[in-house]
Amino acid sequence: MTTKPGILVTLLLVGVVFLCLWSSPTVAQSNADREEWISLFNGKDLNDWIIKIRGHEVGENFGNTFRVNNGMIEVRYDKYTTFDNQFGHLFYKQPFSNYRLRVEYRFVGEQVPGAPDWAIRNSGAMLHSQDPRTMPAGQDFPISIEFQFLGGLSNGMARSTGNMCSPGTNIVYGGKLETRHCINSTSETFNGDQWVVAEAIVLGNKKVTHLINGKSVIEYSEPQVGGGAVSGHNPAVKQDGKPLTEGYIALQSESHPVDFRKVELLNLKGCMNPGASNYKRYYVEPDPAACK
Repeated sequence: MTTKPGILVTLLLVGVVFLCLWSSPTVAQSNADREEWISLFNGKDLNDWIIKIRGHEVGENFGNTFRVNNGMIEVRYDKYTTFDNQFGHLFYKQPFSNYRLRVEYRFVGEQVPGAPDWAIRNSGAMLHSQDPRTMPAGQDFPISIEFQFLGGLSNGMARSTGNMCSPGTNIVYGGKLETRHCINSTSETFNGDQWVVAEAIVLGNKKVTHLINGKSVIEYSEPQVGGGAVSGHNPAVKQDGKPLTEGYIALQSESHPVDFRKVELLNLKGCMNPGASNYKRYYVEPDPAACK
């Protein structure tokens, strides 16, 4: 039997329409679930970052403290004579509110002379931080929540990482307002120069979870301005009791050499309209202006 050309074309069109109707929901569902992580560090330079080191103005990279080498952010002190409490922070250029942050870090080398004992093999990532441009030259730490990274001292003693510290802030922990500066996590101890994967799940000022190598090690909620452990700041910026719903992310320079191999973020704020092409099912905070 011979099929006429017109009938053949019609059948082909019907087949294409049927295929599109059948596959579109599957494709849309797949796109809605596909996580779109962004690399905050491009592996080449620090053009997307803002440097602030105590005793220096914003943007001054004293002693070439923060540098890029071999595709990593390196924190080094080879140009320091003594540390002199020059605590530094490397801020990503824009703030975030709801997100997952993933950082791969390792401690290397020896602590710079003149640094405090507590800062040996000590670094971290600051969450919900104040804008670095609001920090006077003499301010030591940004008002923020610190996702603290500690390396083991190879002395047989436990030393957890992924802890919570609170320069100029407080949190709610275990159902009550917590004013202790640092609270240890339940992580294991990591000695030597091994790489560690640290992840923070930050849901505005509702809940923050720290994970080390994929394991949850501490949870808390309601981060807010308050408390001490910060000095040299502008009092007008430290509005005690103010909820921390968003802020900047910063990597620390706290006197011990450290490498950051990967710094990536999954934004949990975006288009929550299921009819939009860039809708994501995992978003928790709407951004209607982002919808396409």
